[in-house]
Amino acid sequence: MLSALPLTDRNLILTGYTGPNAPRIGQIVAERLRLPFLNLDVQVTERAGLPPEEVRQFYGETRLRAIEAGLIEEACLRRQTVIRVGARTLLRGDHLVRLAETGPVICLVTTLDAVLRQLHIAMGIRYADPNERAIEIGELQKEWGVRGLPGVIDLDTTYLDTEQTIERVVSLWRERAIVRN
Repeated sequence: MLSALPLTDRNLILTGYTGPNAPRIGQIVAERLRLPFLNLDVQVTERAGLPPEEVRQFYGETRLRAIEAGLIEEACLRRQTVIRVGARTLLRGDHLVRLAETGPVICLVTTLDAVLRQLHIAMGIRYADPNERAIEIGELQKEWGVRGLPGVIDLDTTYLDTEQTIERVVSLWRERAIVRN
């Protein structure tokens, strides 16, 4: 028998990289669902006073991991929240398992060609610099590190516009609210 798990107790965890607007999709999903939005990368910046890459550069990986672990602890206590988290953070320790216990983890993916087109538009002239492009492609590979892992739902957004992506994310979240008794 199927019954609905109260959506009030479910989080929606978004990860993956589909281009420069990936965090914005999480914000729009949260607005659509009328839920709070928590971007863990922004939270690292607020807590440390520096972006995650600079925390790593100046204070080391251990400090960054400690900040992220504290934020994951806090995120796991939240309910009915859209949480945007980078794949590198999810892959550390038991972060993926713990967040998956609070709601579905959806990894937004797209083809490399689609990402490169979006990067070209977003980066403008910097796209011509192979070093800048390599940095962005490296970020893409890191963010796709959770693809196919148990407990992660891959959502291919290659042929979806922003509105269709948002609708599909909302639909997947609602589908996962049904559990077998």
